[in-house]
Amino acid sequence: MTGLLRIQELWRRSGSTAWYAPLALVLFAASLVYHSNGTELGGLPTRPYDALAVAAVALQCLPLAGRRRWPVTCFALVALGFALDQLRGYHTFAGTALPIALISVASLLEHHRRATALAFTTAYVPLAVALHQLGPGEPPSEFVTFYLAVALAWGVGAWLRSSRAAEAEHRRRVAEDTRTAERTRIARELHDVVTHHVTAMVVQAEAARYLTAVPDRLDQSLTAVTDTGRRAITDLRHLLDLLNPDHGTEATPPPVGRLLTLVEQTRRAGQPVEFTEEGTPAESTGSADLVAYRVVQESLTNALKYAHGSRTSVQVRHGEREITVEVSTDGSGSKAARTGGSGRGLAGLRERVEVLGGDFSAGRRPDGGFVVRGRIPVGSSS
Repeated sequence: MTGLLRIQELWRRSGSTAWYAPLALVLFAASLVYHSNGTELGGLPTRPYDALAVAAVALQCLPLAGRRRWPVTCFALVALGFALDQLRGYHTFAGTALPIALISVASLLEHHRRATALAFTTAYVPLAVALHQLGPGEPPSEFVTFYLAVALAWGVGAWLRSSRAAEAEHRRRVAEDTRTAERTRIARELHDVVTHHVTAMVVQAEAARYLTAVPDRLDQSLTAVTDTGRRAITDLRHLLDLLNPDHGTEATPPPVGRLLTLVEQTRRAGQPVEFTEEGTPAESTGSADLVAYRVVQESLTNALKYAHGSRTSVQVRHGEREITVEVSTDGSGSKAARTGGSGRGLAGLRERVEVLGGDFSAGRRPDGGFVVRGRIPVGSSS
């Protein structure tokens, strides 16, 4: 299999006109220098070169220069030159061009391949009959063997064409899968960034409606909405920068200190959050820090949406080999504001964690609360 792939690669690299034009000239010169060293079909006595021999050599060799652009014309001229070569008994070295032309037409022709093969076979029959009658009476098996040999060349060309088509289809699928994965990644990032900030703004704005009689608390609530909106704009700009082709492709994980900022933002939205962080982050965490941040972010967003006012606990532990995150609510908050979610957030978290080889779980607690747990190996990259 490796040998066939090497042949295919060599054939692909040599598929330009610039390569075949010198080949055609070299083959033409070699055929004029080395007489009577080519294919001998039918057993006709070898004839000395004359002007017609040069024409036969030219017909077989020179069309190879255009075999890529005009494969059928090239093959027809080479076949005509080969027939003249054999019927006149020149037996030139230029007969080597016939299998090359056959491979070319079988590998490059997009339409009417069967018709071309049938036309070649039909034209070969009268040539074989004429050579059999003109020659000393070679057995028919010789002509059959020669036909099978050139049919093998056609088969090689057909294999090259199918392999090239399969390779193109593979590249197309890889490109499509890459685009799909990139769209999924962008959608996931937008969901994580936008949903959290917008949810916090909605909750804070709803709370502000009931604070009109308390100007100080109203001003504090509106300030929190403004700050949250500004952070949303900053995060969106950062995400759009990542989509810029001139920008680096790897997202920079948020610094660990932003977890506390995230918790404070959630607290200002009216969610009582207890935050605990243990251990020292490893020097090289790969994408683990970013994934841990997203787990906390999405979990706090869900707490605001579905368990507003519930006591919430965030625990982050940094180890040498992994980061563990646990976010839980006790179910003591309001249930009236719950709305149906798409489930995209938790599914995205599970995918992020599992890509890094970690474990993720999310489910209800016996007391009616909800808990999200993630174990994220450090030093991995997404």
